[in-house]
Amino acid sequence: METHTQKFKVRLGLFIIGGLMIFVIAIFIIGKQENLFDPVFKITTTFNNVSGLEPGSNIRFSGINVGTVDNIRIINDTTVRVDMLIKTSVQQFIRNDCEAGIGSAGIIGDRILVITQGSEGAPLVKDGGYIKSKEPVETDAIMESMQVTADNAAIISYQLADIMININSGNGTLGRLIQDSTIAENINQTIENLKRSSKGLDENRT
Repeated sequence: METHTQKFKVRLGLFIIGGLMIFVIAIFIIGKQENLFDPVFKITTTFNNVSGLEPGSNIRFSGINVGTVDNIRIINDTTVRVDMLIKTSVQQFIRNDCEAGIGSAGIIGDRILVITQGSEGAPLVKDGGYIKSKEPVETDAIMESMQVTADNAAIISYQLADIMININSGNGTLGRLIQDSTIAENINQTIENLKRSSKGLDENRT
């Protein structure tokens, strides 16, 4: 009986130790992802529309993940404030004239915040500083624009088809010129007469 109890205690102890190790590893992974173990500095920007951006979304600079969105707060009916936590190691590259924009991790991926590169002579942004933003283009607006373009293309295609039908049928001025052999012969004769007249003028001059 004591042997079974001892084995049970050993197994319980191993189970607890394993659980604690998994918990520590999970905390480390989550903390690393959220920059809890990296020194960071804070900057802010504002948008009219954050287009689905959320706290915890990645921040990219030059295509590299350099931080995360810390907080998103509505200031008024036209302004949304976005607080960013950026790794201190890249602070030397973030300048006052950098701009924040909202992009996507893929064609239909999660929203991310993208910081553009600033000019070389601009001062570096300070902790708690502010950078400008570029408003995102909404997917609905893109789809609406594509629909208008498609409608216009359909109208143009219909008009071209109508023109070709008229030409093939001999309707209209261009159609008559192409289909009517008499008109074509008259045009050729007129061109020949012009050539002869031009040649005669050249001979008289000489």
